[in-house]
Amino acid sequence: MLRKKNTEVISRQCEQLKALAYNLWWTWNPEAQEIFRELSPLVWEQSNHNAVAVIKSVSLEEILFRLHDDDFLRQVTRVLKEFDSYMKQLRTWGAVRASKLKRPVAYFSAEFGLHESLPIYSGGLGVLSGDHAKSASDLGFPFVALSLFYRHGYFQQRLTPDGWQQEELPTNDPERLPVTLVQNQQGGRLLNSVEIGQSTVYFQTWQVDVGRIRLLLLDTNIPENDQRFQVLTDQVYGGDIQTRIGQETLLGIGGVRLLRSLGIDPAVFHMNEGHSAFLTFELLREELAAGKSKAEAEKSVRQKCIFTTHTPVPAGHDRFAPDLMQQTFEKYWSGFPVSPGDLLAYGRIHPEHHDEPFTMTILALKMSRGANGVSELHGRVSREMWKDLYPGKAVEKIPIGHITNGVHTPSWASSRAHQFWNRRLGYDWTRKLMDKDYWEKLENNGIASDEELWGLRFVLRRELVEFVHRRLQQQSGPHHSPLSPDALTIGFARRFATYKRAPLIFRNLDMILPLFKNPERPLQMVFAGKAHPRDAEGKKYIQRIIEISRLPELAGKVIFIENYDMNVARYLVAGADVWLNTPRRPLEASGTSGMKVLIHGGLNLSIMDGWWREGYNGRNGWSIGDDSNDTDMEQQDDKDFQALINVLANEVVPEFYERDELGMPRKWIKRIRNSMRTLLSTYNTERMVAEYVKKYYLSAS
Repeated sequence: MLRKKNTEVISRQCEQLKALAYNLWWTWNPEAQEIFRELSPLVWEQSNHNAVAVIKSVSLEEILFRLHDDDFLRQVTRVLKEFDSYMKQLRTWGAVRASKLKRPVAYFSAEFGLHESLPIYSGGLGVLSGDHAKSASDLGFPFVALSLFYRHGYFQQRLTPDGWQQEELPTNDPERLPVTLVQNQQGGRLLNSVEIGQSTVYFQTWQVDVGRIRLLLLDTNIPENDQRFQVLTDQVYGGDIQTRIGQETLLGIGGVRLLRSLGIDPAVFHMNEGHSAFLTFELLREELAAGKSKAEAEKSVRQKCIFTTHTPVPAGHDRFAPDLMQQTFEKYWSGFPVSPGDLLAYGRIHPEHHDEPFTMTILALKMSRGANGVSELHGRVSREMWKDLYPGKAVEKIPIGHITNGVHTPSWASSRAHQFWNRRLGYDWTRKLMDKDYWEKLENNGIASDEELWGLRFVLRRELVEFVHRRLQQQSGPHHSPLSPDALTIGFARRFATYKRAPLIFRNLDMILPLFKNPERPLQMVFAGKAHPRDAEGKKYIQRIIEISRLPELAGKVIFIENYDMNVARYLVAGADVWLNTPRRPLEASGTSGMKVLIHGGLNLSIMDGWWREGYNGRNGWSIGDDSNDTDMEQQDDKDFQALINVLANEVVPEFYERDELGMPRKWIKRIRNSMRTLLSTYNTERMVAEYVKKYYLSAS
């Protein structure tokens, strides 16, 4: 009887394990990840850590009998119990602090970076969106996210022998991804449609479960559409300007229609960047159809919408020519009781200028009750950028505030970091990220000794060095990586946009080479990042880094890792002693990569831009230059390079190698402690999302 009971329990857990593979909660739980890795280490690695691919490669019979292993069964039982407790928790932060929010927040973003195994993201905006969604789940309030299902995602990067970036498009097979097809009440595919030009474009929807919340992905690759519309959702930011406006029509208007078809009536429509701003047209259409006047309809739409802008450069905002707008919305607008001219006016600073392009950010600003930048400086830059939209208002009174970005710390903490802090802080440290008092105790040795912290740094640095070694073998065959697990290691990984100035550290080789060549105080640097396929200058920056890495004096000391993704990022932010950030100020709206090093004991060395100018206190990292910028870019580059060299040579390198009689860099570790104490409780998405709830979401309830 006992044997039968055990078999029943194991069978039930087998089914629960399969269900867990389809909920991305496991992506921020290392013990859950370890279960899938154990089931098939080969598939786990080959699939870029895809739990669904693992589950589908292992027979039900194998899982059943492996669960008869007591140790494995205990591990699975523990993880499933934790997952069940997480999903059923009633007294969440949201239930206590946001109980007035009865209807969900609908969060729209053109990309979501949730995990490397679901490659529907291109970079920072997507990763921020994914972290926002995870923290919404952790905080536990009503929330639904919307984006597009990209069949080819974003490109994979390969470099030619001379270092030029080549793009290869992967194929996302929904059969091997943590997605399920959304069905109608009859059990068939749920189909919705939007009008683009004179055509009706149909779409189906895939659902991704992310802890307690769901992400809905719109997909036009279905036989009901012509070929040109089947490929509309092929790539993240792919194709020409007509593809771009088509994708944004689908996301905004289609997203609203999808929610309506599912019976979801959001309290708030949160537009993360301007890509989804056409949703305001659909909301306006609904209000007008209900018999409201234009003024009443506008007011009602604004009450429901908020907007976050991420772009501090005018050229980075989507603009569409009036002719393209007329062509795209010809059929859709025909049902509006207001003229196309009136609708075009929503996207213009000067409505009477009929040649002025239609700007998505202007549409979002005009049709939202709240708008924000993503750092204090970016809020200020945005108010200055859009001041013409608010004639007669003092710049400081323009209604664009700021909420500084954060990161989902549990997702970015390596499994080694999780283990380290679980033993010293307890397993509940991930639920105390907003508690400043909790992190105060890291200032002294009571939680972790200097020796333990320094030991953690050695382990994480070695894991990075060995990861680099494996990746170099994949990139160019058998390869010995001369990176040292004992050397001061600088990390630089991000999109290779020119304003981020990846090669700045090598602006004057004669000045920087002595630092890299010093055998007594070795310095090494690991780069990773992709340039946009149409960004030739960004590709030249990659090529420049490759050329520099091949100089005899720098061989083995400067490494470029191909095909940057969330997996590569996780190794780099864990293993780097120093995270270098060199944007041309004030063009880094916020930046978040430097926040990911904090939990690992990494330190930031950054231009005073974005989040760092708010977080830096003189003792928790280093600044490059001061809180100002020059209008002459060449002059500013020279000044920033000189400041970077000075702080590296006079502060960073000496402090790392200054050891006491026990071989400990006490000043360095003191700086690590100050970094963790002052930054961890602020620069996370729990604080960020809680701020959105208090400032913007609750005011709609």
